[in-house]
Amino acid sequence: MLSWFRALMPKEDRFFGLFDRHAATLVDGARALVGLLEGGEAVPRCARLIAQHEEAADEITRESLSAVRRTFITPFDRSDIQDLVTTLDDTIDQMQKTAKAAQLFEVSAFEPPMREMGRIILEAATLTHEAVPLLRAIGQNATRLNALTEQVIQLEGRADDVHNQGVKALYQASRSDPMAFIVGSEIYDHLEKVMDRFEDVANRISSILVEHL
Repeated sequence: MLSWFRALMPKEDRFFGLFDRHAATLVDGARALVGLLEGGEAVPRCARLIAQHEEAADEITRESLSAVRRTFITPFDRSDIQDLVTTLDDTIDQMQKTAKAAQLFEVSAFEPPMREMGRIILEAATLTHEAVPLLRAIGQNATRLNALTEQVIQLEGRADDVHNQGVKALYQASRSDPMAFIVGSEIYDHLEKVMDRFEDVANRISSILVEHL
């Protein structure tokens, strides 16, 4: 009876597959965001792509949280699983908010620092996508995980610098057009928040490492 009951429950490995799929949506979303920041006719098409990836991430999040509720033995603490999934989801949610802001304000041309922030975001997404599967064997992969999370945190600092430089240049160029400054600074703010969410993911992974080593 017990073996039959366990067979109906989600396997531990299922969580890692869900994490991997979610991290993949971040890379897909970041690539679409880089395309959006190229401007022009790419904006509406890439915004649709980001929305599609965000919807896929939402479904993975729902599946993950449902699995947490239905699983007796989880690979690590339930709250850690929930927090990791939530921070991953918050990250792609913020990408979609960036795309929505661009469409709301009808922005079709983006400043070079905005495009640079997009490239940094894609780099952070790629590092995150490498890090998440390593949680399957935390002990064996601790050194690499620490290195990857540190790289993401460094990228967040780099993005902050680009953000500040970009906002300053925007202000100087928009003295006679306050609305251009308001709109541009809104886009910069959203891009900065995307990187903040990647830092949250890195910190969550670091927290899991500390708890299991």
